[in-house]
Amino acid sequence: MEVPVGATRVWTDGACSGNPGPGGWAWALDETTYAAGSAVRTTNQRMEVQAALEAVLANEGPLLVVSDSTYVVNCFRDRWWQGWLDRGWTNSAKKPVANRDLWEPLVGLYVDRGDVAFSWVKGHSGDRMNDLVDGLAVAACPR
Repeated sequence: MEVPVGATRVWTDGACSGNPGPGGWAWALDETTYAAGSAVRTTNQRMEVQAALEAVLANEGPLLVVSDSTYVVNCFRDRWWQGWLDRGWTNSAKKPVANRDLWEPLVGLYVDRGDVAFSWVKGHSGDRMNDLVDGLAVAACPR
């Protein structure tokens, strides 16, 4: 996936205690510029998409969303979203797309803005910013 010229990197992550269970999401530009939120009963995949959506909503200009979620990154790298649109928000198995309520606005922003790209980073591999958003997402989980 081509990175937009002058893109700002934003790291995202989601967490869930149980699946489903209480969950948290986070995004960060650096150690001092970040946001996090939570849901009482959710899934890890929902929190991963929520983190990406919140990051894109909060940050203007060219953006590179860095995520350890293949669910998020592959949607854009492999253009799953295009198939979903072509099939009326059904997946390749002709079933409704899971988490459509989050995917639809994220895909809409991606298409409308044209200056957002996604990149995968291996989770828990020592990437300082990935570790930061992981910690923020875990801390945001309701107890």
